Amino acid sequence: MNTLKPILIAILLLLFSFTGCTDRFEEINTNPNQPTKVSTPGLFNTATKNIVNRATRGAFGSARMTLPWMQYSAQLNYTDEDRFLFRNETNSYLFSIYYIQAKNFKSILDLNTDPATASEMSFYGNTANQIAAARIMLAYIFQNLVDIYGDIPYYSYGNNDPDFQALDRNNPTPKFASQQKIYTDLLKELKEAVESIDLNDVIFYENQDPYFGNAEKLKRFGNSLQLRIANRVKNVIPIANTHIQEAIASGVMQSNDDSVGVTFENNAINPAPTYYSFFVNNRTDYTASKTFIDLLKGEIGPFSPDPRLQKIIAPIGTTKTNSLNKNYNETDDLIRYQGMPYGIPSQLTTSQASDASLFSHSIFKPDYTEYLIEYAEVAFLLSEVNNWSQDYYEKGVRASMEKWEIAPEKITAYINQLPVANQKNVLTQKYIALFMQPYEAWAEWRRTGYPDILIKPGGTGTLINPVQNTLTYTFAPLVNLTEIPARLIYPADSQELNRKQYLQASQNIGGDKLTTKLIWDTN
Repeated sequence: MNTLKPILIAILLLLFSFTGCTDRFEEINTNPNQPTKVSTPGLFNTATKNIVNRATRGAFGSARMTLPWMQYSAQLNYTDEDRFLFRNETNSYLFSIYYIQAKNFKSILDLNTDPATASEMSFYGNTANQIAAARIMLAYIFQNLVDIYGDIPYYSYGNNDPDFQALDRNNPTPKFASQQKIYTDLLKELKEAVESIDLNDVIFYENQDPYFGNAEKLKRFGNSLQLRIANRVKNVIPIANTHIQEAIASGVMQSNDDSVGVTFENNAINPAPTYYSFFVNNRTDYTASKTFIDLLKGEIGPFSPDPRLQKIIAPIGTTKTNSLNKNYNETDDLIRYQGMPYGIPSQLTTSQASDASLFSHSIFKPDYTEYLIEYAEVAFLLSEVNNWSQDYYEKGVRASMEKWEIAPEKITAYINQLPVANQKNVLTQKYIALFMQPYEAWAEWRRTGYPDILIKPGGTGTLINPVQNTLTYTFAPLVNLTEIPARLIYPADSQELNRKQYLQASQNIGGDKLTTKLIWDTN
């Protein structure tokens, strides 16, 4: 049974109400047994959590889309989605959940700027900081959406451009704004939001901010997001290079203490997405891919064996329950670690899966942290914009390893063996650091072509166990592609319910196809 369908129907009903598809919103969405008042901290915290909850980082939005496409993972049973035949419901759910959270952040803006509610909202937190935080999180959402789809319906707090029509309840058929306009406005929004932060106060009072904690961390997050976006579009948006320098000068993340993520609860009620999939839903559908594990083992790519290997997967034969409970011993015997071959036909999985390692305790634990941006990524960005700086390259590797709690002596030994910083080496280390953040890794692969170790359609992979006396196979996608997808197609509901604007957007981007490249995808 497809459990996504009833969830998707409910979410689409909510989404349509946010964009004006019904004038019965209050009647439909009011629960007579619950108070109708909302708090801005509640809206903010729930929306932030939902950005990285099961829709985008779980078994469907991540593990059946970009997590395998970037060959961080591979399916253990049915491999259709590894071979790009993804479910339309998954795509629609991903698209919808982002817009629902965007509406929540816009509600914070509305509540803090409407004279009828602004005074009341000021009891929850500093008004300027609430507005700045909501603007920054809206930029995070729309950065992800435009990176995934290209032209999209877009909303801006500080720009009345007539093409920016999203999140308007009175407009059920918003235009799809151009990528050029969206990226330019995202940079403007982030700069303005950061400049408006009151560093002498918090965002929300009464310790109701679990993600930032103080205004300085919000500022560094906003500047780091500005750096991420500006670096992505620096060759196609002229003002982007100025934003790179301004974001750095204003202050980006400086250590792992500045990383921002959602730490889930250590229980089965509000656990991390991976725990939910494996232990609440009791499924064992995927694990780390052989491509990624072979990179960490030093068998492919430019690096020596990586001590993050033992933090990401458990030794072969460790059950998922023993892995969760950490009933295993890490070992330096690399033969004990094996990834699942990526993109093999489904009929071959039974011959391989029993000898593939499952994820480690660090991945399975219910209180795992799903990151929005972490310092390691920022360090690699700083390496790139400083002509592949060796110093920032090493800082990025060190930060990533410290996040995984690698012993200091192992970190130092690994860094001492690193090949010199250059485009390939820095971006491949960035790929390793972005494990479990596959949409960002996918964007970077499309922008740069790195890492260059991924198996492409028609390429040759290696099995764990021979099949018909051979250890190799050819990666054959189930759709007509010669590369990893360049974007996601627009969801079916956008095509059906906003047909005129969908057709115009499709024409503007060069066709609503998996092969249509975004404006910065020039490698």
